[in-house]
Amino acid sequence: MKGLLFITHQTEHITTLQSVAIALAGGCRHIQLRMKEATTDEVVQTAIRAQELCTNAQANLYINDHPAIAAQVGAAGVHLGKSDMSPREARRILPHGSIIGGTANTFDDILYLAAQGVDYIGLGPFRFTETKSVLSPTLGIVGYHRLMCQCQEHHIHLPLFAIGSITYEDIPAVIAAGMSGVAISSAILRATDPIAETKRIIHLLHTYTQ
Repeated sequence: MKGLLFITHQTEHITTLQSVAIALAGGCRHIQLRMKEATTDEVVQTAIRAQELCTNAQANLYINDHPAIAAQVGAAGVHLGKSDMSPREARRILPHGSIIGGTANTFDDILYLAAQGVDYIGLGPFRFTETKSVLSPTLGIVGYHRLMCQCQEHHIHLPLFAIGSITYEDIPAVIAAGMSGVAISSAILRATDPIAETKRIIHLLHTYTQ
């Protein structure tokens, strides 16, 4: 797993479901449905429709926080935050072969997630982000290099996705630091042409991850 992981977001002019459609139209094939303030029923209803869009686009949908909903709608997997259930518990709920991602801010987090058998890690925050109300200390490029070296020393080779207000301009340095890809939301949805920006990001990632 590498490249662009799009994280859904709702803005003044774009709904969560519209953000899914935008990312897919731009060529993104890894979509994380994140609806922190929504009710369970709202997440289910949106996930059903998002899964339909992803199926038609041959893309993978990952549900943030809710393994049971991911299983219910037939999503590719789930992304678990640090306060969610453990990946091992989620694995018992999800169908065989489901993809599980987890959030890490420190090397101890990475060690824990690797031992839990996750398939990828969202590592951050790279810099301050307005999409999270509670934020861990930012890592920056120096932090990514340091954590990547620790992963190599401990023979941990999981895909790591940089997250936290990543922009197009950050991509070369982030990939050079050892990240497999980037998780992006605001940089796409705030662009003048979100679909074109998605395509531009994917093209640059393709160039640097080959």
